[in-house]
Amino acid sequence: MTPARQLTLTALPDIPRIKPGDDLCAIILNALADAGLQLQDDDVLILAQKIVSKAEGRLVRVSSVTPSPKALELAEHLQKDPRHVEVILRETKEIVRMRPGVIIVEHRLGYVCANAGVDRSNVAPHHGHGAQTDDDDWLLMLPEDPDRSCAELREKLRAATGVVVGVIVNDSHGRAWRSGTVGVAIGAAGVPALLDLRGTPDLFDYPLQITQVGLADELAAAASLLMGPAAEGRPLIHARGVPYPL
Repeated sequence: MTPARQLTLTALPDIPRIKPGDDLCAIILNALADAGLQLQDDDVLILAQKIVSKAEGRLVRVSSVTPSPKALELAEHLQKDPRHVEVILRETKEIVRMRPGVIIVEHRLGYVCANAGVDRSNVAPHHGHGAQTDDDDWLLMLPEDPDRSCAELREKLRAATGVVVGVIVNDSHGRAWRSGTVGVAIGAAGVPALLDLRGTPDLFDYPLQITQVGLADELAAAASLLMGPAAEGRPLIHARGVPYPL
C-alpha cells in the first residue's frame, strides 16, 4: 500500500509586532519553541512580506515625502494622496494601468502588482485613531531584494541550528482577469521557485511536455490561508512534508 503523503502547515504563535532592526531568526526560533516544533531538514518557513520589510526598515513617513510634478498629476486622477503616489513611483519601473484608487505597475523588481506593493495596512495606526493624522502615517515598501532576504535568513537559521530549510517571502497579489488576491512568493531560497516536470511520465507513461509548477507560489498561497489578510497576526508559517525535493 502506498503511504499517505501529508503536508503540514503551522502558524507560529505569539509573533511580536516587528520593528526595524528586529532579528527575525531569533523571533522564528522562539516561536518554534513556543509551538513545540524543532526544525528539520527540508522544512520550509513562509514569512509575510510585511514583517520582512519592517525588520529591514523599509518604511517611509508620509510627512517626509515631497511629491514630484508627475505624482501631483497622477494623484488627481487616482484620487490618492500625492505623497503616497510619489512613493509608488519611486518603486515603479513602468505604469501598466490606472483607475481611481489603484495604479497597476511593473515594480522595479519585475512584479506586476497594485501600487508597487506600497501599503498602509498593518503598518501603523492611521487617521481616526486618537489624535492620529494622515501626516503621522507610515508607508511600507517591499524588501529591497527579497531573494537576498530569504538567503540571509536561511543561512542564519542554518548557523543557529545546523538544519537546512527553505525560506519564502509571501505577498498578496491580484491576478489578471480574476477577482481576489492570492499569496505569491516574491522571494525564495532553498526552494525551487519553478519545479520543472518536463519529461516526467504521467500515469500512462506519457512524458510531460510543458509542465512547470510554481512550487514557491503554491506554498505561499497555502500559507496565506493561515496568515489571513487583516488582524489575524499570523505572519510566520512553518511547512513540513513538501512533496518535492528542495
